[in-house]
Amino acid sequence: MPDSLDATPPGLDAADLDLVAALQRAPRAGVRLLAEVLDVAPSTVSRRLTRLVEARLLKVISQLNWSVLTEIHPQHLWIAARPGAAGRVAKDVAALPETQYAALTAGRSDVYCILQPSARAQNADLLTERIGGIDGVLSSHTEIVLRSYASATTWLLDRLTPGQEARLRAENPAAPRPADTSEPNADERRVVRALQEDGRASAADIARRLGLSQSTAYRLAQSVLDRRLVIPRVEIEPALLGFPLEAVISLTAEPRAIRDLAATLGRHPSARFVSTVAGISSMIYHGAFRDENDLDQLLTGDLAALDGIRTVEVAIVLRVLTRYWLPREGLRLGA
Repeated sequence: MPDSLDATPPGLDAADLDLVAALQRAPRAGVRLLAEVLDVAPSTVSRRLTRLVEARLLKVISQLNWSVLTEIHPQHLWIAARPGAAGRVAKDVAALPETQYAALTAGRSDVYCILQPSARAQNADLLTERIGGIDGVLSSHTEIVLRSYASATTWLLDRLTPGQEARLRAENPAAPRPADTSEPNADERRVVRALQEDGRASAADIARRLGLSQSTAYRLAQSVLDRRLVIPRVEIEPALLGFPLEAVISLTAEPRAIRDLAATLGRHPSARFVSTVAGISSMIYHGAFRDENDLDQLLTGDLAALDGIRTVEVAIVLRVLTRYWLPREGLRLGA
């Protein structure tokens, strides 16, 4: 069925961007709080948020704490494809349930993915048979995430005043708490999945969906949020926010410098994902940039000023097919 929406969505205006910035800091904040912080009417916030969601430009989801829900760490996968086959390969990889991110790239590889295998015992089959057997794949290599230093939950628009920041941080404290890695029970897992799909779901929403009492739904939701089994976040294409250029940068570094470098790079304003890895690289840096000048500043300015980096390889993202398990149709979230 063809998409009834325009192929090219309209740009976001300043008020939309302010709303996105506020939601990034407090994804579950109520409409009244958002209106108070942004100094607009609650009806205005509600109308704008509804428009962005219905146009499939924005969705509040929740990021799962993978260390609790699976035994194996995420993996970066780089694929070289047969000439003319990269698009088909990317589409086939993106369709796998283990693929949380897939993109066509130029530079280091033809296709770049992030995989989240469900079990260690299935990993070899996933990499060598199911992906290795895709028509058009010439070669691939994998790098396993060891530790994450930045994610999309920490990539924030710089638009709010210190006062606005403080008001929203009170609702959603910035200081990260270590996750409680105790095994979630069956009902908690159901609530985790509900919040993964809708990070703003209320206790009433969860109760209706899962057939629970509202008090039970509230208690379970607070438990999984407080224990950081899920972390609500705004899902929106960076290009809509003025960052149309994405690059995945692989760095090798002296072993003694890896952790400090990763921590420093994780604080860079362009960082959407930074992790140390086991593989050819020492760390992976996924950044969003306003233009090539910004990328040049990172490569020849910011990285050049850091001690311990040995090599840098860059892959430019050409087209994202899926991001955190949500398909993309250009700048829109998939239907």
